[in-house]
Amino acid sequence: MRGGLTEAGPTPAQAGPTAARGTFQAAITAVTVLAALALFVSACATGGTGTRDEGPAHADAVAGAATMTPSAAPTRIPSRVDAVQLVKADPEVSAEVKGELKPCVGDEYPVDVSYGDLTGGPVTDIVVNVLTCGDAVGVGSYVYREKDGRYENVFRTEEPPVYAEIDRGDLVVTKQVYAKGDSVSNPSGENVITYRWTSAEHFVKEFTIHNEYSSIVDGDPTPVPGTG
Repeated sequence: MRGGLTEAGPTPAQAGPTAARGTFQAAITAVTVLAALALFVSACATGGTGTRDEGPAHADAVAGAATMTPSAAPTRIPSRVDAVQLVKADPEVSAEVKGELKPCVGDEYPVDVSYGDLTGGPVTDIVVNVLTCGDAVGVGSYVYREKDGRYENVFRTEEPPVYAEIDRGDLVVTKQVYAKGDSVSNPSGENVITYRWTSAEHFVKEFTIHNEYSSIVDGDPTPVPGTG
C-alpha cells in the first residue's frame, strides 16, 4: 500500500499466458458440466437409464450370435423300454440271471434301468441291472445299443455283486470285494472300473480304482487319537 491506496493486481492480459490459459480451461470445464447435467436431466425426463435405452439388435448381430452357438441335434430318447423282456429275450444273458428275474412283489421286478449316451448313437443307450429280491445284490449288468431298429447287447458282466451306471459318458461298473468271513451286507471293499466306447464299436477298460471299506462294523465308533 502506497499513500493509502491499494495497488490493483495485474489484469488477465497483464498476468501473462499462464493465467489466461487457466481462465480458458475453467470456462471449458463449466460448459462441459452444464452439458452433462442437461443430458442427465433429459434422460430422466424421458424414462431412460441415464444414457439411452437400447433398441432392438441389428439383424447381422443376431445372425452372428446364432452362428457362434449352433444348436446340435438332440439325441432321441426312446419311449419306456420293457427291460424285463429285453433281458429275458437276450441270448447273451445266462440262465442263472434269468432265473433271478422274477417278480418280488406283485408285478415289480428287481431291475434298475438307466438311459444315457454311452456309444454316440442317434438313440440313447440303455443300462440294465438285475438284482436279487431279498438283499438287492446285483447279479448282472448289461448295456443295450439301438441298431437297425432293435437293441443289441454290447456289454455284460455277471460276476455278483455288480452294478453298472453312466457317469459323464463313461460306463462305470462297481464290483464289491469280499474277504473270507464277510457277510453279504458287509464287503471288505470294492473295485470301480471305468469303460469307454471306442471307434471299433466295443467298450475298453480305461482304469480301475480299488476302495477298502472300514473294518469297524455293528455301530462301533471310530477311535479318535488322544481320547483314550
